[in-house]
Amino acid sequence: MRIVGLTGGIASGKSTVSNLFKASGIPVVDADVVARDVLKKGSGGWKRVVAAFGEEILLPSGEVDRPKLGQIVFSSDSKRQLLNKLMAPYISSGIFWEILKQWASGAKVIVVDIPLLFEVKMDKWTKPIVVVWVSQETQLKRLMERDGLSEEDARNRVMAQMPLDSKRSKADVVIDNNGSLDDLHQQFEKVLIEIRRPLTWIEFWRSRRGAFSVLGSVILGLSVCKQLKIGS
Repeated sequence: MRIVGLTGGIASGKSTVSNLFKASGIPVVDADVVARDVLKKGSGGWKRVVAAFGEEILLPSGEVDRPKLGQIVFSSDSKRQLLNKLMAPYISSGIFWEILKQWASGAKVIVVDIPLLFEVKMDKWTKPIVVVWVSQETQLKRLMERDGLSEEDARNRVMAQMPLDSKRSKADVVIDNNGSLDDLHQQFEKVLIEIRRPLTWIEFWRSRRGAFSVLGSVILGLSVCKQLKIGS
């Protein structure tokens, strides 16, 4: 099975690319969706985050007020690191189970959409790594327009993440999203061709079909050995 790593930065257009993969029939494991699940009221992640940040981050329903929590952690490096540390084990295990579900369904290629792909060291499990890149000017402009933020707030959020230039240097494939939506679609079609190429032998053996082939070969080998033993 080929596990493609997809990452980028806030307001870079990563979610747009993720949706293009879904529309093309490629299964996507979305870390943000997993993160929302592990923060649901009463979950292990919810308990640890509430214990660390207090009940003031909760809505009247008891669910986490995600925008409020975001304001707290984006204004403080130490609090952001604390949140990442608390959530990492739950998000990692959630992603693992989602990948396992796709493997069990027979998927040959899946995309793992993780904003913190490099930061949480999950890049070593994905190949190729696709980075959606924009210039910092474009990133700030789009973030201010999208979320109605001041330049200072937008800059704080951008600076709280690993620089996109650093991510680009670690990528196997870079999608330059500084241009139009049409430009993005043209680049995406080339990426789609790349990730749909035939699986390598290693990727094949990681797939469900490959695992069953190995299992079948083992069973056949044991059966042959048993017959030879009986015949002798």
